Formats: sequence, C-alpha cells, structure tokens
Amino acid sequence: AEDIPLLANHLLRQAADRHKPFVRAFSTDAMKRLMTASWPGNVRQLVNVIEQCVALTSSPVISDALVEQALEGENTALPTFAEARNQFELNYLRKLLQITKGNVTHAARMAGRNRTEFYKLLSRHELEANDFKE
Repeated sequence: AEDIPLLANHLLRQAADRHKPFVRAFSTDAMKRLMTASWPGNVRQLVNVIEQCVALTSSPVISDALVEQALEGENTALPTFAEARNQFELNYLRKLLQITKGNVTHAARMAGRNRTEFYKLLSRHELEANDFKE
C-alpha cells in the first residue's frame, strides 16, 4: 500500500498527458481509497482504474466518488484470457502436487505431460514439488 501513492500519481500524470492535461491530482480521500483497495489484478488493475477516472473527470482533482465508481466497475470485470488461464494452470498444478504429494513423475503422468514439460510449468508458476512432499 505504501507504494500506491507514488505509482498512482505517476500513472495519473501519464494518463492525463495523453487524454486530459488539466487533470493534476487525486483528492486526499481518493488517494486513501486507492491505498486501501485490494489489487488482485495488480498494476494492470490500477492502470485501468486511473485511466477510467481520468476519462470521466471534468475536474483537475479526481474525487473519491469517481475512484469508488471505477473500483466497483473493476471488481466486476472479468480477468483477461491470459490471466484466467494462468490462474487455472497454477491451481491445477497445485492440486496435482497435493494429490501426488509432490511426486513430479506421477503428477506429470496425470497431466498427460512429460517430466521436462511439467518442470517448466512448475518453474513458470514458481512452484516447488518439495513443498508438497510429506
């Protein structure tokens, strides 16, 4: 949360420069709301919220109500296909490793993959088979 103000202000300047140069800042309450918001979609989600605020504002200062509205819209948004697939892969790999108690050969066989491919998937998702061994 402590890096949100710096990042949010940077993103605001970028969006304002592209769309509405008169937009200068967030109100104090708007910044507090950004700092306390949950950001499961990480930076992409923050970018979307700020872009929406800049697009909808007619004031140089973005209000708390506008941030709240943008956040509500963001919370109902679907993840991108890549994000959904990535989350599915992560959950699937975790489940396989739990079932097989970290046995990569068995997990790879269940997934219909060879061990090398399976290790690459584990690496991509920063998973360690040893974390699932009993």
